[in-house]
Amino acid sequence: MRERASSRTADVAWCFDAVDGVSRTFAITVDVLDEPMASRICVGYLLCRVADTVEDAGHIPADEKAAVLRTYADTLDPEQETTIDDFADAVEPWVPADRDADWDVVANADRPVAAFESLPAADREAMLPPVHELVEGMAEFVARHADTGGLRIHSVEELEEYCWYAAGTVGDLVTNLLVRHTSPERERVLRENAEDFALLLQLVNVAKDVRDDYESEDNVYLPQEWLDEAGIDQDAVNDPNNEAAVADVIERLVGHADGYADGAQTYLEHLPLKYGNTLAAWAIPYLLAVGTMRELRQRPQDVLRTGDAKVSKTEVFSLIQRFSDGVRRDDLETLRDEIADSPYTY
Repeated sequence: MRERASSRTADVAWCFDAVDGVSRTFAITVDVLDEPMASRICVGYLLCRVADTVEDAGHIPADEKAAVLRTYADTLDPEQETTIDDFADAVEPWVPADRDADWDVVANADRPVAAFESLPAADREAMLPPVHELVEGMAEFVARHADTGGLRIHSVEELEEYCWYAAGTVGDLVTNLLVRHTSPERERVLRENAEDFALLLQLVNVAKDVRDDYESEDNVYLPQEWLDEAGIDQDAVNDPNNEAAVADVIERLVGHADGYADGAQTYLEHLPLKYGNTLAAWAIPYLLAVGTMRELRQRPQDVLRTGDAKVSKTEVFSLIQRFSDGVRRDDLETLRDEIADSPYTY
């Protein structure tokens, strides 16, 4: 029994190291959480990251990719006999020989799965349905767009459906872990606004990554219906001749994302700060999204020219320092207004 406990501790520790390699932004979230929430979010994120890496892989044929994702979904389903070894066999032919940090997580998917299985049953029951829904949703989208290779989003409604699978499910995971530690009324508010929080962050990611998503993953998330109105084919989003028109569509997407900011803030204002949860963990990504929308409005063409329309590292560090010195829920409105107007310094 002691050896098994030691192994599980090592798996969770591996997950913390891995998060630092695959997402500096999410590593900030994990770093400012306390236990036990830090471990739950770290492990849950990596379970999702395995699917996200496979879904983004441009070198895997769509049909094969959907099959691999469904095998992974079955691996996570306790009612299925599929094992993590079955997933390893299915994905092994597609793991690059010179793998990066993301593919290292895929190749070692047994580590986050083992870490997940070491968690208390109540936490596993809270986490598993959203993770499973994310994986199944990604498999569905890959299969739906198999004829075009990469994803080609047709409408705003389809984009939001995709964003739900990619991020809304993660918001559900967070909410599921926390609602056991709050009142029924607060749970109601959280459930009503969790999707707004997730959609805001994911839509901003879509807006800032237009060039990289197309060039690296052959995915175009800008809705075809909006590009049609601008007279642009989805496969020409990176054509320099279309720069101004595509920049207008990016600005339009930013405006759409901003419509979820109020709901996202309401979600943050009602999050229980218990079970190791902290305001900083979720408010920092929210405020960075606000800052990114500011940058995208001011220089949307940089998304296409350089692939870089992010907030500066100086602003990120200033915001982290501000929260390390203490931020109350009542401060969020002021911080949001300041960051929407100009880069934050502290």
